Amino acid sequence: MSQKPRTRKGTFRKLDGILLLDKPRGLSSNQALQRVRHLFRAEKAGHTGSLDPLATGLLPVCFGEATKIAGGLLGARKAYDTVARLGVVTDTDDADGQPLRERPVPALSIDDIDRALRVFHGRILQRPPIYSALKRGGEPLYAKARRGETVEVEEREIDVHAFELQSAADLLDSLHHPDAPQLRLHVECGSGTYVRSLVRDLGEALGCGAHVAELRRLWVDPFRDPRLWTFEALEALARRSEHGLDACLLPIETGMASWPPVDVSPVQAARLAHGQGVEGGFRPEGAVAIFDLRGRALGLGEVDVAGRLRPQRMFSWAVGAAAPG
Repeated sequence: MSQKPRTRKGTFRKLDGILLLDKPRGLSSNQALQRVRHLFRAEKAGHTGSLDPLATGLLPVCFGEATKIAGGLLGARKAYDTVARLGVVTDTDDADGQPLRERPVPALSIDDIDRALRVFHGRILQRPPIYSALKRGGEPLYAKARRGETVEVEEREIDVHAFELQSAADLLDSLHHPDAPQLRLHVECGSGTYVRSLVRDLGEALGCGAHVAELRRLWVDPFRDPRLWTFEALEALARRSEHGLDACLLPIETGMASWPPVDVSPVQAARLAHGQGVEGGFRPEGAVAIFDLRGRALGLGEVDVAGRLRPQRMFSWAVGAAAPG
């Protein structure tokens, strides 16, 4: 049995909550996760949805019991700002990859761009990048691609709620930006969408190819107006006190707004905490967030067609909720 990891300040500790990290460019999501986990000395941590090393912005990090809701946050709606570099296609569909081909950028009007963008809206089919974390045979596709293996990626359905032009100044002002035919775009999308693929396919629609030069994630449901924490800010707090650092964490309840809530009594909480279902005519049917009568989250559950509530992922303190008072 492996021992708990140690840092200069001692053993890692139990810690529950959600940190809205502003991931810097150049780190993978896992590297950012491990860095923040060591900073907080948290025994257990996980992130909710990878960002490419090139990307910056919101990376929700779940500590302790909050990791039990991370899977639900993975499927949340997300928003990005991105810069598309026209005229160059890369093997990774972003600026970190190797150029595959270059083409001249045709004279494009705002109407031409808007017309092309409208195609990529609603429920559409998308082919993910070959350099992605999608797995085949238990291995990420990027590992196969790096070995030079031929990687075939099937199209899949995604939801694009917005794909809009913010600025084409760098493209249209060729006098001042002759080497930067770029488009600044805003994207709002559902789970499984690759902005790199959207930009790649937009470039083909415009007849010149394109790749992502910059990408920033703005928000993830239910964190629509997030207060983000940079590593610099967190490290400054950590130098002062661990208590101040912990104050950056949001309670687990803030991450559960996307699930319909159901309230349970102490007796019902006791049954759920021990893996048993409870009757009670619960609604709505489907996945729900379970709360005690004082408003504290107890975990996630599932309501069946008959209104019976079954536990799915209960928090460790759910047993204590059985005691009234």
